[in-house]
Amino acid sequence: MDGTRRADIRTGIKVRIVLKKDQRTGRLTEGVVKDILTRSPTHPHGIKVRLQDGAVGRVKVIEP
Repeated sequence: MDGTRRADIRTGIKVRIVLKKDQRTGRLTEGVVKDILTRSPTHPHGIKVRLQDGAVGRVKVIEP
């Protein structure tokens, strides 16, 4: 599942995000969602979240 719909993302789920510094390479960072930062119901590049370790980025993959 991709991370473009806010309804699919909840705090406590495991996701892979792309950090701002990694947008060119597409390198993904794995972690658990602490906060959802995007207010709109959808975003074409992924919903922006903060992980429990403090990393902020856009969700690319929602882990099953």
